[in-house]
Amino acid sequence: MYRFLLTPRWWGINVFVALSIPVCLFMGSWQLSRFEDRVQDHEDAKRQATTSTDRARPLTSLLPVDKKTSGEKATATGSWGKQLLVPDRELDEKSGYYVLTMLDTADGKALPVVRGWLPGSADKNKAPAPPKGEVTVTGTLQASESLSSQGVTKAGGLPSGQVGMISAASLVNLVPDDVYDAWVTLDRGGKSAAGLKPVPASAPEDSGLDMKAFQNLGYTGEWFVFAGFVLFMWFRLFRREREFARDAELGLVPEAAPEPVPNAVPDTN
Repeated sequence: MYRFLLTPRWWGINVFVALSIPVCLFMGSWQLSRFEDRVQDHEDAKRQATTSTDRARPLTSLLPVDKKTSGEKATATGSWGKQLLVPDRELDEKSGYYVLTMLDTADGKALPVVRGWLPGSADKNKAPAPPKGEVTVTGTLQASESLSSQGVTKAGGLPSGQVGMISAASLVNLVPDDVYDAWVTLDRGGKSAAGLKPVPASAPEDSGLDMKAFQNLGYTGEWFVFAGFVLFMWFRLFRREREFARDAELGLVPEAAPEPVPNAVPDTN
């Protein structure tokens, strides 16, 4: 009854199924591991952004900024330089702007420092000026922003003295010195000008539960469904073929009717 499994057609079907199911299971497991990695990165970023370390380290020892160093406490020494405003930033569900001041360090590079946040529309007259002289700042290290960063709504076409993103690429033409490809937000417990509200650190990019994470979860389900569909179709074909073979053994399969012979055309000659 099962001799049909030895036919070339069923050899091809069996080989296809034997290869397809492991591939589908492997791809589903890989997509699931990608989702779990993103969840772990999200949890690590939240814990790192909300937990302060006991000891701050020099800025240069934490560069370049990555997922591990983002959120670490950094210190830098220099003098305050050019001050800019970063509009359209929300804090505690209120609209306002960052006060971004460049810290000119001894190595000739400028470090963007968010000294705090003010409510309302960006107004340089309301932003307090930084103190004179050499200062040492301690704050939370952050990676440069990009167009996809949360909260960034404008990247160009801003009035003089304003910038849409906190990144070396957007600041290079606004300040005379080279700019670090990172920025620092002052500690909540640090000294800040009157009226400035400290800005909490944010999680690094590509570490949150964004659409990519849920796409990985969706792809996981799709691959497992594909594996189940392949197995379901194999059993369906197997059952149909088995029933056909059983009917043939019992003589229940009607013989194919002979093809009709076309009428002979009479010879008129």
